[in-house]
Amino acid sequence: MLKIDVSNGNKIANLLLRIGLATVLLYASVSSFITPADWIGYLPHFLTSCISGKFLLHVFSVYELLLAIWLLLGTYIKYAALIAALTFSGIILTNTGLLAVTFRDITMVFASLALIFIK
Repeated sequence: MLKIDVSNGNKIANLLLRIGLATVLLYASVSSFITPADWIGYLPHFLTSCISGKFLLHVFSVYELLLAIWLLLGTYIKYAALIAALTFSGIILTNTGLLAVTFRDITMVFASLALIFIK
């Protein structure tokens, strides 16, 4: 019979959430560098009307990459998780017309929030 030691459950949950969130951020970051045309449409129009969309996309991609690394490193994780929750919330709020795509980000918001409360 398979026995699972759950005494380190919070540590394992913390690690799994960090890996999951970082994977999403890494994928989006790398993919937007490789195929920017697939991602540029998700940037808020009020920003792209003032600043080059390609420039904004590169800045945001670097930000996502740094946030992913921060989550993987596991230092000051509650702050990283809060920033991740705010980032995913911002993506949802600035793309309300694309809820068929961004609904997945709702899960990322709650996963980030859960990471804040895990001891």
